[in-house]
Amino acid sequence: MLLHRVTKLAASRPSRLLRRLKTTLATDTNLQEKVVTLCRHRGFVFPGSDIYGGLANSFDYGPLGVQMKKNIQDAWWKHFVQSRTDCVGLDSSVILNSKVWEASGHIGNFTDPMTVCKSCNSRSRADKLIENKSDMTGIPDAGGLTCEEIDALLAQHKISCPTCGSDQLQKTRQFNLLFRTNMGSTDDTSEWVYLRPETAQGAYINFQHVVTTMRRRLPFGVGQMGKSFRNEISPGHFLFRTREFEQLELQYFCHPTDSDTWYVLSLFSYWVDECFNWLVQHGVKPSNLKKRVHDQAELAHYARATTDIEFLYPFGWSELWGIANRTDFDLKKHMEASSKDLQYVDPTTRETLLPHVVEPALGTGRVMLAMLLDAYDEEEVNGRQRTVLRLHPDIAPYKFAVLPLQSKGVLAEKANEIYVQLAKLASCDFDVTQSIGKRYRRQDEIGTPFCVTVDFDTLEDGSVTVRNRDSMDQVRVPVATLLSGGWTWQP
Repeated sequence: MLLHRVTKLAASRPSRLLRRLKTTLATDTNLQEKVVTLCRHRGFVFPGSDIYGGLANSFDYGPLGVQMKKNIQDAWWKHFVQSRTDCVGLDSSVILNSKVWEASGHIGNFTDPMTVCKSCNSRSRADKLIENKSDMTGIPDAGGLTCEEIDALLAQHKISCPTCGSDQLQKTRQFNLLFRTNMGSTDDTSEWVYLRPETAQGAYINFQHVVTTMRRRLPFGVGQMGKSFRNEISPGHFLFRTREFEQLELQYFCHPTDSDTWYVLSLFSYWVDECFNWLVQHGVKPSNLKKRVHDQAELAHYARATTDIEFLYPFGWSELWGIANRTDFDLKKHMEASSKDLQYVDPTTRETLLPHVVEPALGTGRVMLAMLLDAYDEEEVNGRQRTVLRLHPDIAPYKFAVLPLQSKGVLAEKANEIYVQLAKLASCDFDVTQSIGKRYRRQDEIGTPFCVTVDFDTLEDGSVTVRNRDSMDQVRVPVATLLSGGWTWQP
């Protein structure tokens, strides 16, 4: 009976695995390995707790990585919060009253299907074992299946443990992803609290504060960025899925006209397109992006509809940005649980209502990985290989690198003067080590869009040579123009 339902589902909706198989073959299977190596070698990302043998799927952002991450966050904040007249910001606590997570449904419903190997005791996310089975075709998205249906597929296709190869797997069960800890000096269960799995709930419990203090009228958005934590069963793929991560989330509150009407549907489509366009504008290739609408069976407990913007990672198509129609689920649950009035009163019509919410939610690590993968390039120049990160100038860790032709003397002194002034305008590097050619290649590899070379002509005419990373073209630019803050590349 279970297998009959699985087969029926397979016929009614396309297999995500099939989509992955068709596209992954066309990707560079070594691309992610190259990017990971570059990240560690050039100071983007280091293994967490490295001197103690590391901690699985834990990473520290190095000097270049933290700057790139900040540039992504700044670009997101500017576009989705700062430059919009209908959005404001918020920074809510990582640790909230546990009643928040009871009311939101996370304690009861924030789960993934898990199976345990009877031989080696390793844990695996059961639905991903099915989706990643390379010789299986016609299988529905396993995220929409029950534990019993997943077990039936695991047995039918003799899927084995990815760690030891044994096919002796325990029955699948739902595993809660919340990180639990104690607040205070006791181990009493009444003192249990949870690290937030999403930033969104902070916007809902502060909804009335925002409306009152900021005098907001519908529709309006509340943007947040910050750390979230999920006790993932099978983290992996570098920055793609980690237990500690950062989110860029917007809760856009709107009139609760039936969520199936043109108003909310058009608003939902607007945010899907807005997010898609932002990615393209900041260097993600449109050919590596697509929109995927969730089936009813795979929707989160709070969502009426969800569309994912997926990216073609080396391991296949996977979610990059999720846009969900959360209706009034969260506000209603918190109003019921807290006995506080979270309704909105229209100042013109005096209508009282619970707003509905459209939520675009993005993970910083996932978008950073996508940008690194799309930016990575190798080409042959004069018989030698050149590795270059073609990052968008607003995203690259350094926008400029100042390079004196000589490491000492008057050229180095002049270059340092320019560097000090230029660093006040944009992120900037100063490099005097090795030949100018090797320094160019080093800056290409970390994605610096423009190299500023200080030579003897600089001392005479007050100009410098600016080299473009992508084309390697060079132009002379007056130092005063470069330091004016309004210079743009003009070949």
